[in-house]
Amino acid sequence: MKIVPIIAISLFSTLSLKAQSNKEILEKINTEVSNHAEAYYLLQKATENIGHRATGTENGKKAEEFAADIFRSYGYDVSFQEFNFKGWNRNSLTLEINEKKIKSVALAHSPALSQVESELVDLGNGLEEDYLKLSKKLDGQIVFAALGLIEDTSKDVKNLHRSEKTALAIKYGAKGIILYNQAKGGILLTGTASVTGDIIEIPAVNISYEDGMLIKQALKSEKVLGKIDMKNDVGPMKGRNVIARRLGQAIPEEKIVLGGHLDSWDLATGAIDNGVGSFSILDVARTYQKLNLENNRTIEFVLFMGEEIGLLGSKNYVAEAIKDGSIKQIKAMSNMDMTTNPKAYFSTMDTSLSFLNGIAKEVKSYIPDFKETASVNVGLHSDHQPFMLEGIPIIGLSESKFKKGALNCYHANCDSFEFVEELGLKNNVLLETYLLYKLSNEKNFPSKKWSEDEIQKELIKANLETPLRISGDWRWK
Repeated sequence: MKIVPIIAISLFSTLSLKAQSNKEILEKINTEVSNHAEAYYLLQKATENIGHRATGTENGKKAEEFAADIFRSYGYDVSFQEFNFKGWNRNSLTLEINEKKIKSVALAHSPALSQVESELVDLGNGLEEDYLKLSKKLDGQIVFAALGLIEDTSKDVKNLHRSEKTALAIKYGAKGIILYNQAKGGILLTGTASVTGDIIEIPAVNISYEDGMLIKQALKSEKVLGKIDMKNDVGPMKGRNVIARRLGQAIPEEKIVLGGHLDSWDLATGAIDNGVGSFSILDVARTYQKLNLENNRTIEFVLFMGEEIGLLGSKNYVAEAIKDGSIKQIKAMSNMDMTTNPKAYFSTMDTSLSFLNGIAKEVKSYIPDFKETASVNVGLHSDHQPFMLEGIPIIGLSESKFKKGALNCYHANCDSFEFVEELGLKNNVLLETYLLYKLSNEKNFPSKKWSEDEIQKELIKANLETPLRISGDWRWK
């Protein structure tokens, strides 16, 4: 995607650009972020005053308005992109194993009402190969499986998302599914169990690692009966993506999207998932505006809602962009999801690596342990996915370093502000602001969009065909 330089640019602007070297720009960004960063303070304020940010709830609406007001305070025009969806809120749940009550949490999009009683069947990792090994087909049993991968699993085996494991349980005739957590310490985890965002046919619940191990041991020598009594509230809801735009100065018809999800689950305040990412985006926007950095291409800062319940906000954004033709304007998308104190740049395309390696060498003087070599990573289950499936280059930060214990609280009731580190957010903002500056001004853009054939080829290469087929997102034969 070579960019044709715009000749009709003022002499003043040209001299201004020449006068400010990359080194000088980076130094300005570092000074501004070191002395005036606001991400940490704003995230603390939001967790204290709003709480969780679940899409479609009153808290979610407060978070949308809070973010919009912050963007406006930095001088941006803000728009909301509304989308409708079938909402889900947990109500009550009782899980009994051999008549003993077990602490559990409903996975989102479980049915409004479920009363299931049946025998448990240990399906190991809950992957398709585990179902194919069964001596006889399921006939209404409750699947019991690991949320992660059990310890003796081959390194070649790729895990599936909880929603994909649930889809397999439905496909093979289960009456319910119990997934035990990977993190130790009695932690319960939530998240969607639906690959489509629609209500599923069977109840899906999460239990702790410790209870999971007890049940797994019991299943080796005896019949284990499970009883799930679940009620959830289901109905129409609305969510809103929050969009702030900085118009390009020379090539406004080309666009860089910096996005991340603002929403969280309802069990805690979602400080790590994804407070650290979304509030860093707010501070990147502030830094860019405060320094009045050059951007020849248009920049859109997008805080997506509905990520946790099926990438609803980003899917809606991409669908609207396809509808109005603006999808062709997007040169790259950078996604910040659970990003904190990252140690490398990455891209979905190897053609971006030389460009990113050059940037990495520059920022290393400010973050000594930052890697000079970028990597290629093609994955799913965050807001970059809908963009990637349209062939758009994904370019961003990776290898985040978390405070001890933070990852154990992923989607759990302990995902709180105590795990947020101020330096981690400052590094986010420094690295992403400079990356955005480079992407929005690079004459010889580092990567071209994949063609339809290239999209298919790269997804197969990354072993993503199976999960995309399960979710219904595989559009090839």
